[in-house]
Amino acid sequence: MKSGRLLLVCMLLAAASPARAQLGLPSLPSVSLPERIGPLGTGELRRPLERLLDRAPLPELEGLRIDRLAGLLARHPERLAQDPYGNVIVRGEILAWSPGPAGMQAAAAAGLSVMREEAYPDLGQRLVVFRAQLASGPSVASLLEALRSADPEGVYDFNHLFSGSGAQAGDGVGRASGPDAGAAVRVGLVDSGVDRSHIVFDKVEVRQWGCGGAQHPAPHGTAVAALMVGRSPHFSGAAPGASLYAADVYCDEPAGGSVDRIMGALGWLARERVGVVNISLVGPRNAALERAVAALVGRGHLLVAAVGNDGPAAAPLYPASYPGVVGVSGVDRRGQPLPEAGRGPQVMFAAPGNHMVSAVPGSPPYRQVRGTSYAAPIVAGLLARDLPRPDPEAARRALAALVREAKGRDGSISNATGHGVVGTEVRIDPARLR
Repeated sequence: MKSGRLLLVCMLLAAASPARAQLGLPSLPSVSLPERIGPLGTGELRRPLERLLDRAPLPELEGLRIDRLAGLLARHPERLAQDPYGNVIVRGEILAWSPGPAGMQAAAAAGLSVMREEAYPDLGQRLVVFRAQLASGPSVASLLEALRSADPEGVYDFNHLFSGSGAQAGDGVGRASGPDAGAAVRVGLVDSGVDRSHIVFDKVEVRQWGCGGAQHPAPHGTAVAALMVGRSPHFSGAAPGASLYAADVYCDEPAGGSVDRIMGALGWLARERVGVVNISLVGPRNAALERAVAALVGRGHLLVAAVGNDGPAAAPLYPASYPGVVGVSGVDRRGQPLPEAGRGPQVMFAAPGNHMVSAVPGSPPYRQVRGTSYAAPIVAGLLARDLPRPDPEAARRALAALVREAKGRDGSISNATGHGVVGTEVRIDPARLR
């Protein structure tokens, strides 16, 4: 009986097919969409049918930075080494910040060669990078101490490596309804490369420095930049549409993120007179970098830096812990400090650093991010609205205004969130991109 009913259904369907064909519905011509419709890329129009968000799980942050540096050291022992405290450095290099004649003479007597020298007229300083011959003779640490003894007024240190302070999905938010910041707002970035082709940077002026003009877009730099100036139908940063001055200090090289490159980037931003600079990088205390940071702060720049994710009991990381730097920690969507975030007097503000997305190169175009790396650019974007160019008095006013805006306005300062949490409206929940 069942087989009979099935046969009858099949016969009816077969009979219906010609009837549909006899309706003679006109065939629709194929339509090829242009690359852009108005201000939108057609990819953005199609993506509701595609995946917008990479939902790979995030790695554990505490200890991730140390593991990354250890892996880098293992892969490139010919380029990298460790200082006496275990920090990763560029092998055989010594930095001298405005060395005096006695220091230069001592370097020559020790057989050190000058690899490069760069003047920073806007800061009234210069940087000399010495190279030691390591095949024989004293260690770099011994040479460093000899230079410091010969020239006590000079500043000498290793060429340390700094690394990002966050994690992204797949790694081993915006004021969506707010007004654009506009090109009058300018903000600087010292990080890895930015993917300028990403939709969030459409019609955003991006000026770049580093890598000899070559492009090396990277997930970290792209995500951090987007949280400052990015904008799209699905995303908006803290200062959407602001002009971005992006310095790539990595360029996909083993010694990327070294102190001399960071100082070169800061020198460029000083020449361009960019008021607020975000540095979502962390590393050990370095005397040469400290002097450069102090020079910029004294000129009225606001340097915003992530405090790091080595844990609440970890030693302070830099540049966030230098005097005058705006140190930023991260909080989750409930406003609770990230358990892996650094704590201490270096924390001036906290901002969203978890349960959020940002832009990354490739497809899907957005990815979940976590860490103080992604809290710092939110604070930088907020401050940049009030400080497009360096000005000591304007910098003080911008900071005071953000302190007033911070949540928890009873005047107390926490070693976990500083003056309080800002920029909560910038966080874009991953659920919004489902």
